[in-house]
Order: sequence, then structure tokens, then C-alpha cells
Amino acid sequence: MRGLRNKLMVALAVACLVVFTAGPVMAKDRLTVDLVNEPSSLDPHVQWNPDSYYVYRNIFDNLVARNNKGEIVPQIASSWKAISDTVIEFQIRSDVTFHNGQKLTPEDVIYSVQRITDPKFGSPQLGQFSKITKAEAAGAGAVRLTTDGAYPALLAQLVKLSIVPKSVVESVGKDAFNLKPVGSGPYVFQGWQRGVQVTLTRNDNYWGVKGPFASVSFRAVPDAATRVANLQAGATDLAVTLNSDQASQLKSSGKAKVVSGPTERVGYLRLNTTRPPLDNLKIRQAISLAIDRAGIVDGILGGYDKQVTQMLTPAHVGFVANMPAGVYDLKKAQALVKEVGAAGQAEIELATAPVFDQRIVQALQQMLVEAGLNVKINMSDMANYLKRAQSGPEGTPLLSFGRWSCACLDADGVLFPLLHKSSSWSAYRNPKVDKFLEDARQTLDMKKRLDAYREVNAIVAQDIPLVPLYQAAALYGTAKGLEWQPTPDESMFINRMTFKD
Repeated sequence: MRGLRNKLMVALAVACLVVFTAGPVMAKDRLTVDLVNEPSSLDPHVQWNPDSYYVYRNIFDNLVARNNKGEIVPQIASSWKAISDTVIEFQIRSDVTFHNGQKLTPEDVIYSVQRITDPKFGSPQLGQFSKITKAEAAGAGAVRLTTDGAYPALLAQLVKLSIVPKSVVESVGKDAFNLKPVGSGPYVFQGWQRGVQVTLTRNDNYWGVKGPFASVSFRAVPDAATRVANLQAGATDLAVTLNSDQASQLKSSGKAKVVSGPTERVGYLRLNTTRPPLDNLKIRQAISLAIDRAGIVDGILGGYDKQVTQMLTPAHVGFVANMPAGVYDLKKAQALVKEVGAAGQAEIELATAPVFDQRIVQALQQMLVEAGLNVKINMSDMANYLKRAQSGPEGTPLLSFGRWSCACLDADGVLFPLLHKSSSWSAYRNPKVDKFLEDARQTLDMKKRLDAYREVNAIVAQDIPLVPLYQAAALYGTAKGLEWQPTPDESMFINRMTFKD
């Protein structure tokens, strides 16, 4: 018995030694990222919610990209030039290969454009690219894009256009490609353990700046307290979507650090104005008046975030300065609900998902209930939340809390999909707004664009299909050794990170 016990003790000591000595190596070779949810898609033309975008943006290259300063810079397109107001020509790099060893060609670029702009494909990003009417080869190594009229936001939108291999997608089909994506980016898809994690490995043959980590694991960790605990225990190198309380907890612990920065993302309430009782303007006015925006920003968000007067931030092209702020007047809100009568007592669903700060959702519910409205929170997973959010007036919840970002830093990527009748994201119908949005996206005259967006913002303030709340600050927790600069478009480029012991 004593001999067996000694053998077990030796084995345990060896095991502990292996774990102890393996730790620092893993910290250098493997990056572990805690997301809120697993990606809803790894096909870049299907979705661009944060948990998907964080992962697949490292698998794929885009036609153009933004650097850490927010400037649009070459990626798959090495250069470009305007042929006319409606035609732009891109020179495509000749030294890029997909992860399967196949060379990336202009034909793949053309295919990617045609795929995401095909209404039958049904991309929720369609509204971002629907102005593109033609993609064609233009001599050796070049691609020309033609737009339906001038489109000032084209380059800003193309920042989101990932290039997929035509031959692979056509041979395996959409569903199989989503399960095993093939890109040309700095990291290669390795595996997807559903509900647990996605694993990527470094592309050592990458044409650009190579990743610093041999592998990266993106884990689904819905509980924010667990994400913080993982950071403090050293089990995680980077955790997303912290709130101000958790950021303070991390700072005081000294076991990790907080990295933050303003984003282009706006927290807002979306109202389905086509269905009762929100088809009644007085109810919509009551909702807007009942919300204490300053209380949310200062009392809940800890001052990291900023109040906004519109669905845009100063980072957006098209931002309109000096828009009047939303008014908080609970008594007036209560009076409006009382004036409406029985219709104002109908149950109103407030849709949300775990990725959002539930302190805000609960505060919004409480404010609206205090105004006399019958608001009930409905929590669903992110995939179902997004599906309903993209189902038009018939399927969109009466109320939904969201944080919108187009990752393009242009007003067209915010206001057009949220408000224009052609967008699956829109639960609003207003011909005047449609016309202003169309005018703004087809003129190169910045003054005319700003005038059009000013009109849109004025109508939104009066008709209330949306209630802008705050410009979100991104709060991340990171290991002390991780060096990384967050950007307003919330891209998580692993090959822009470094790790110092």
C-alpha cells in the first residue's frame, strides 16, 4: 500500500510540474478570448454581429481595411482609382493564397461582391452593398465596381467585404462553408466545438503581418462574472463586453487590466411603429420622455459612455452637430399614457439578448413601467434575437434594446438599414425618410448629405421609430502582458496584438 501511495505521489508531482512549467509557454503560444456567445455564423457574408465578427475577421481578408487610426487602407486591393462618379477600379494583390493553397484572384473578388449583393442569398448586409450593380474584371489583376449613381459610402462599406474562395463555396455549399470556412487571413480555421469554442491556428504563409500566437481559442462565456473570474485566474487573456462595475473590480484586483475606447456603436431602443400600441405616436412619445438618459450613462455605465442626440457619433461621416437632446419628463410621459387609455395598457415586449448589459434593459423596463406602460422583458439567445430583428415589421418585436454598429463609420451604414423600407432590419415606414436616405447615399456633395441626414434626424426625433441613448465605450479585460489598441469599429485583429511577459 505504501509503495502504491508513493507511486501516486510521484505521479501527482510530475503532473503538477507539467502544468506549472506548461503555463508560461501556453501564455505565449496560445491566446484565449472569452466572448459572450459563440458566433452565429463564420460565413462573413451571413452575419456581422460582434461575436461572429471578432472571429471571422481573422480568418478572412477584406477588399480594404481600416488601420488603428481609422484610415481606409489597402488589403486585398493594393490600390484603387475612380474612373467616374459611378465606377471605381481596384488593383488586386497577386501574392495572396487561401488557406487551402489556392491563389486568390480577381474572380474571387467578383464572386464575393456578387454573392453578398444577390437578394436570393439573403445577406443581412445587403443594404450596405445594394448600390453596387456590377462587378467585373478590368484587365490583368483589376476589378471594377459600378454603382447605381454616385455612392459616397462605398469605400467605407467595402471595409466589411470579406473575400471568399469561389471554387470552395460553390463546391461545398453555403451551410458546409459556414461550418468549415476557408479564407486568406492571418489565422486558419481549425475547429468549432458548438457551444464551447472556436479554434484558429496561425497562417504561417500569410502575405501580411503574421499573428503573434500559434493558436487562438474564442470561447462562449455568457456570464460576465465568469469572464472576469477567468481573467483574474489567468485562464483568459482577453474578455469582451465588461460593464463599469466589472471594470472597477478588475482594476482593484490588480490581476488583469482594463482596456477601453469609444466606439461607433450606439445603444438605442427600436420601436415597431407598425403594430399597436406603438403605432400610436403618443405612446412612442411617452416612451422617449420616460427614459432618463443621463441616469443611464452616469448612474449605470459609470461615465465611460456618452449621451447622444442621434443614432450617429462624431466618428461617423454624416454626423450632424447641434442636434437637440432627448428630454426626460416622467410626469408628461405618465399624462400621455393616461390620455391614451386602455390601449396604453397592452403588454409591450422588450426584446433583449445576453450580450447586452441587462442592467440597462432592466432600468429601461422600470422607467417605462413608472410611466404607466406594461412592459415585459423577453430574453432570447443572440441567434434568435437577430433573426427576429431582421424579420421586418411583421416579426420585429414591439420594443428591442440594441447597440448598433455598421463597422463602416458612415451614416449610410446606420440610418439606411435601420429606417429604409428596403431593409430587413427596418420596422419603420416613412416615404419622406426613404427619400432623404436615398438622396444622401447618391450624392458626393457633403453639404447635401448632411442636410439630408439632418432632416432624417429631425423626423426620427418627432416620429420616434428609434430612441438613441448613448455612444458605447468598449470595455475589455486583458492579461497584463497583452498589448492591444481597440478601434472605434471594434475590430479584433489578432495580428495587431503583442504579448510581453
